[in-house]
Formats: sequence, C-alpha cells, structure tokens
Amino acid sequence: MTQPTLFVEVHILQSLPPSNTNRDDSGTPKQALYGGARRARVSSQAWKRATRMEFAKAIEPADRATRTKRIAALLAERLTQPPAEGGTGLDTPQADRLATALLEPLGITKSSKKEEQSAYLLFFGKRQLDALVKSLNGRATELAALSDSDLKAEVAKLPVVATLSTGHPAEVALFGRMVADLPTLNVDAAVQVAHALSTHAVRTEFDYYTAVDDENTEDHGAGMIGTVEFNSSTLYRYATLGIHQLRDNLTSTDETRDTAVRFVDAFTRSMPTGHQNSFAHRTLPHLVLITLRTDQPVNLVSAYEEPVVGVSGLATESAVRLADELKNVAATWGATPASILAAYNIEADKLTEQLGPSMAFPDLLDSLGALIGQWLTDGHLTTAGA
Repeated sequence: MTQPTLFVEVHILQSLPPSNTNRDDSGTPKQALYGGARRARVSSQAWKRATRMEFAKAIEPADRATRTKRIAALLAERLTQPPAEGGTGLDTPQADRLATALLEPLGITKSSKKEEQSAYLLFFGKRQLDALVKSLNGRATELAALSDSDLKAEVAKLPVVATLSTGHPAEVALFGRMVADLPTLNVDAAVQVAHALSTHAVRTEFDYYTAVDDENTEDHGAGMIGTVEFNSSTLYRYATLGIHQLRDNLTSTDETRDTAVRFVDAFTRSMPTGHQNSFAHRTLPHLVLITLRTDQPVNLVSAYEEPVVGVSGLATESAVRLADELKNVAATWGATPASILAAYNIEADKLTEQLGPSMAFPDLLDSLGALIGQWLTDGHLTTAGA
C-alpha cells in the first residue's frame, strides 16, 4: 500500500535592493540563464544554510545540530568533562584515543591535511554525542586502559552506529544527511529548496568605493580604492517540505507539526549574509504563498519563463503572474492544491480572487499548524481549491 504523502510548498516573492548576497569565485553575484534572459540567482545551498541558522535561533544550544569535520575533537571534549557534567573525566590523551576508537565503526577517515579532522563534514545532533558517551555505561576508564586490539573488539559491541542513527535533531530531520562510507547513517531530507531566481532580467553593476585614512592629514587621497559588483532583483523563492518524510525522521507527531511550522517561519525570514555589512539588504517578502498537496510538489517558476518587465511594478506583476500560474497549472494538469494560505502586502484584485484574502503571517503559521496537525491525526485535509 502506498504511503500517504503531504507536501507543504512555500512560494515567496521578495525584492532585494542593491546587494551581492551570493557570489561566485570571482566575486560576481551568481546568475543563471532562464527563458533566454540573464537572471539574478541565489543558490539553494546559500539559502538552506541561512534558513538553518535562522531555525536554530529558537533552539537551545545543547539541542542544536552541527555540521563539522571535528566530530572526534567534540567527542573527546565530551569525554574529558567531569561525570557530573555528563562526561567521563578522562584525561586528554585517553579521551582522544577512545574517541578515535568509538568513531572507527563509522568509517570516518582522517583528513590528509589536518590529522584532527575527518575527511568530510558530518551533520549530527549534539545530544547524539551525549548519548554516545552514555552508551559507555561508566566503562570509559576501563576501555581506555585496554590494548588497541581489545579496545577495538569492545567498541564493536557498542551501539555506536545505532546511536547516531536515531534521536535526530529537527535540523537533521529537515535537511538530511548523506554519508557515502556508511549508508546506514544516511537521513533522507524532508526539505528541498530551489535556487532563487529573479522574475525579470538583471544587469550586474559596479560600486566604486574609497576608504579614507583617518590619520592621514598630509593629502586628500584615498587610503584604499576598490570595486564590488551588485544587482537588484525581485526573487521567486521556492521550497517544499514532505511532512510524511519529516514524521518518519522525527517519529513524534507534535514535534513534526511544530518543526514544519518553524521551518516555514525560518525560510520566510532568513537571508544569506554575503556583503551584508556593505548593502544592508535584509528585507521581508511581498508575498508568501503556502500550497499543500497530497500528490506531488509543483515549482511555479514557469510563471517567469517570460521575464517580467515591470510596467506596473516588478513585485505586483510578479505576484499576478504567480497567481495566474497556480490557476493554469490546476486547470491544465488537474493539480489543484488541497489547501492554500497566503500573506501579501500587494494591492491586486486578482490575488484576492485566486489566493483568497491576505492573512497576517502569524495567523498563516497558526492555520498551517492546524492543517498539518489534522493530516497527521486524521490522514486527510479540508480541501480548499484555487
């Protein structure tokens, strides 16, 4: 029997002033050709990290996830802490040796450049390291005294892989984890994020700047001269969250609902920080459209295959295009969302006709939580067509 699915899609229109939020290796704002026109682009990786950082603000530090090559050093640090603080009290050499032995079953190899680091980034929860220390059952001193061969044999009996395969924090449950050397540690991501694209064609510009030497009173020349590239854009941003996958990763119904709502909030409010001090480009969206589907996700970027030209303003025209595309996709393919929620600050009759009246964003989040909770409990949604 096919598992029931629920996808929460987030469609966002957001205008950025002059900015360089995500640049390539030459310092140029990232771009892409779409519909024969050059568009501003912000990579999915950049916005996923920004979302993860925003999401983590509401989480206690001990409950957060981290993505690092320094798992051995973090585990050794845990082992050296006093037992009253959750550690084992080992000295540093013993802790380093035991941490290395504990991580060996994970197939984690050392970096060729830095001996204290693993060869790849590992995404895990800080509580999972605590659980790994607890799995020693007070035997840390005993294990540290064993020979290398005996230590390896004893560690093989411990649930090291199982400990890091369960009890995932919300961040790992959302964004997933891929470990090529040990597939049993993999976590299927519940979230997919598209590259943000401008709804219109863009042109890169250059800011010529100078810096004054405050202590130089002998001449009026600049202490430094340079240029930075930038553009301005109205972006279409898209992400989809599989509630069924998130539930499988977290197991708890309440935690699944709360995590989903917090993800939508974090994705909406997040902003990549490239050249943030230079441009202060942090804005909030013009429109947030939430579509819930039980069949498959639908990215509506095709609304902008023909670039918006902005006769009545880029934001307004982009919003109307998005509403039209939602309606056309439903009419052509029968892909009508099970439910629609929208928050927007654009005056356009067509938006109200096709998306319904605008909701305050906090109310949108409350309504979304109620719909997700209904599906998790009853397995169905109250249908609201576009």
